[in-house]
Amino acid sequence: MSPKGLDYDSINENVKKAQYAVRGELYLRASELQKEGKKIIFTNVGNPHALGQKPLTFPRQVVALCQAPFLLDDPNVGLVFPADAIARAKHYLSLTSGGLGAYSDSRGLPGIRKEVAEFIERRDGYPSDPELIFLTDGASKGVMQILSTIIRGPGDGILVPVPQYPLYSAAISLYGGSLVPYYLEETENWALDINNLRQSVAKARSNGISVRAMVIINPGNPTGQCLSIDNLKEILRFCYRESIVLLGDEVYQQNIYQDERPFISSRKVLLDMGPPISKEVQLVSYHTVSKGYWGECGQRGGYFEMTNIPPETVDEIYKVASISLSPNVPGQIFMGLMVNPPKPGDISYLKFELESKGILESLRRRARMMTDGFNSCKNVICNFTEGAMYSFPQIKLPPKAIEAAKRAGKVPDVFYCLKLLEATGISTVPGSGFGQKEGVFHLRTTILPAEEDMPGIMESFKKFNDAFMTQYEDRGGYSRM
Repeated sequence: MSPKGLDYDSINENVKKAQYAVRGELYLRASELQKEGKKIIFTNVGNPHALGQKPLTFPRQVVALCQAPFLLDDPNVGLVFPADAIARAKHYLSLTSGGLGAYSDSRGLPGIRKEVAEFIERRDGYPSDPELIFLTDGASKGVMQILSTIIRGPGDGILVPVPQYPLYSAAISLYGGSLVPYYLEETENWALDINNLRQSVAKARSNGISVRAMVIINPGNPTGQCLSIDNLKEILRFCYRESIVLLGDEVYQQNIYQDERPFISSRKVLLDMGPPISKEVQLVSYHTVSKGYWGECGQRGGYFEMTNIPPETVDEIYKVASISLSPNVPGQIFMGLMVNPPKPGDISYLKFELESKGILESLRRRARMMTDGFNSCKNVICNFTEGAMYSFPQIKLPPKAIEAAKRAGKVPDVFYCLKLLEATGISTVPGSGFGQKEGVFHLRTTILPAEEDMPGIMESFKKFNDAFMTQYEDRGGYSRM
């Protein structure tokens, strides 16, 4: 009998090659332990509400009214909902063709795309065209849509920072392209070295790879660094010289935990540079409601904006988006609310500001607590989390631990993280899932556990780590950068 289309041996090999470490072996084992009754702290994924972050009140009020519009006809609605939430719900319902249950344009509701464009103009100081903004089911869908447009086959390469977010390696594999790594410098707080970038491109081209696009993640995931203006200018000049599309993953732009290096968008720096670069470099920028102080991961709201992309290409991207008919409408409304929040003088403004600032200030404190906690541990070093939602400490594993991992058939940092999970219930992601230099080991954890729980979590980690290091101690040395 001939194989069936979904027999494992006959499915698309690119599906098998695509790996996503954030929901990999560690996550699956953590889920098993949870079913067995063990308390698990899932720090493997940036999922704020799952770790106790409360939703912002105003956007939930607006979307609740949009989901149940009959409440707007209730004479007592003003006793439960503030007037500005009622007005905003009516505004968003007026933009739809039949409420939240109706399809929207495949690019998203025009009125919300206009709100996104106005947000971008306020942020960058340059007008934005709503026709070049596509609303998506989270930023990830937009990333995948653009990568599928750029990648034509295995000869096409995408420059990706290492350590990198596994969405990129998985999507590049899925679409049959080639990942071209460029390494960030841990000793320089994960800075980008332009010479390393040039070497990566030269090596790829010598192997017959056409380098077509470059990914930057700013602030960084998993590394937490914020790119400087000078770094961004270097990157844009590089893309201009090499005719490379720049993909700016900027989903953590609200998550900044220091004052020295604020977030600045790739688009602003590009347009500030002026012609010819500002007219030639092709840029696609991404944002989402899943991160920042919103943390609305399950709502799946995102967008991408295109700069200097030919109209014919935009039409093709629109055509492919039309296959899925419509991004989810509630997610679009959350995006509208994120880019157009309550303003001074609005009834809900003070409460919204109190809630959002409280979340960001707590995240800033947690970033410091986690960095300091890791650096107090034996054979662990960790750069400060300048932005995003993660710590990425280096774990200097003793040779005996590396040998034990090999005997167990595990990658060394996977072995360490599994031991950590079994001992403490802390579910992390091994650094090997993000890429790292040979012989160097890390793990990634979010900074999202509740602030009051953080001291206990770090104490539990330290107790495990120091016992692990003592168990496998060897005077022969440790893994190092």
